[in-house]
Amino acid sequence: MKLSDYDYDLPDELIAQEPLADRNASRMLTVDRSSGALEHRRFSELPTFLRHGDVLVLNNTKVFPARLLGRSETGAQVEVFLVCEIKNDVWEALARPARRLPKGKRIVFSDDLSAEVIERRPDGSVIVRFEHTGSFADVLDRVGRTPLPPYIKRDEGRGPDDDRVRYQTVFAKHRGSIAAPTAGLHFTPDVIEAIKNNGVEVVEMTLHVGYGTFEPVRVDDLKEHRVSPEIYEIDTETADRLKAARSDGRRIIAVGTTTTRALETTITRDGKFTAGRFAADLTIVPGYKFKAVDALLTNFHLPKSSLLVLVSTFTGHELIMKAYEHAVADRYRFYSYGDCMFIA
Repeated sequence: MKLSDYDYDLPDELIAQEPLADRNASRMLTVDRSSGALEHRRFSELPTFLRHGDVLVLNNTKVFPARLLGRSETGAQVEVFLVCEIKNDVWEALARPARRLPKGKRIVFSDDLSAEVIERRPDGSVIVRFEHTGSFADVLDRVGRTPLPPYIKRDEGRGPDDDRVRYQTVFAKHRGSIAAPTAGLHFTPDVIEAIKNNGVEVVEMTLHVGYGTFEPVRVDDLKEHRVSPEIYEIDTETADRLKAARSDGRRIIAVGTTTTRALETTITRDGKFTAGRFAADLTIVPGYKFKAVDALLTNFHLPKSSLLVLVSTFTGHELIMKAYEHAVADRYRFYSYGDCMFIA
């Protein structure tokens, strides 16, 4: 398959700019892989699609305010988007305008937060060293902004806290992501409780969503594409429940592509689910045979993205492109704050 096979037309007005008032009010397109049937449902109906004994896996990562707005010594406005911490107070980041940030350039974000560019990399990223007063996490919480994807447009005059609650799952626990695991945004405590009351086991793991999830695919031949590794962690209880479900022949249902990639990396690594902290270094492209995940809840993804390739590999290319065409025609809301699909 070529990357060009994963393109589709999407009117701009279908890109969701705001979350719905109620998380669980999103539409849900169900996709039956065996029959090819598509149905229009609501996410609030998800519990009725799950079976007694299923294991539902959530990614409990927490988004931190990774977007910083500051000024250089010359007064030019600079945006710094934190990607990952290399060591204490030293971060890899994306910056705009990068051409104005040579090594040694200083950026001031607030009275108690500034940074120095200590390296510019060939890929356009920069390495910055921060200077701050007090806890860096506390300063970020006050100064930083929610790292929304670029297709969600915001007026810079808008308050920085407007998206902090809604661009976060209700089960977020462990700080470390630069983007939300968006399939999880639809859940409410009531929906989770209803799922558990149906005899479904709900377990959690942590994968901190990094730039690799969204990095553009730069080759047309998908065999040459590699998704950058992301760190994930599975505790002993979750690993034991997943092993028992696989042994019993019960379904494992992943909430989101990040969860899927972590579970498939784990089971590919040693043929079983193992507790610990690892790097999700698996790139899922056509030809991959899924070993861990039996069903998937996911949002709609960008054309020609690695996430769409993953979902297509799970579902089947013809069927997933038909489902996307169906969703566009029926005016579903797309991307992070949009509607979802349940694929079984």
